[in-house]
Amino acid sequence: MLIAKVVGSAVATIKDEKLNGTKLLVVREADVTGQATGKPLVAVDTVEAGVGDLVLIASGSSARQTSITQNRPVDAVIMAVLDSLSVGAEITFKKS
Repeated sequence: MLIAKVVGSAVATIKDEKLNGTKLLVVREADVTGQATGKPLVAVDTVEAGVGDLVLIASGSSARQTSITQNRPVDAVIMAVLDSLSVGAEITFKKS
């Protein structure tokens, strides 16, 4: 699992039929404070995340393990929206 920040959305009217009905969001890997640091990628949203949310993503074959993404051509999935993060005794991120 990776920490990522949702930075946008992707719309594709022409796509593989197995992706019909899925919400596609653009995410970037993030650090423990919630700052986007990585390159952008598109992930299928399974938890109603939105722009600005800090999320957990899975990639590769693990991305096809949710009930929504099973047997679909998916390489990244958003599977959780984070409420907070802490490292050691310090809270590094808290959803506002």
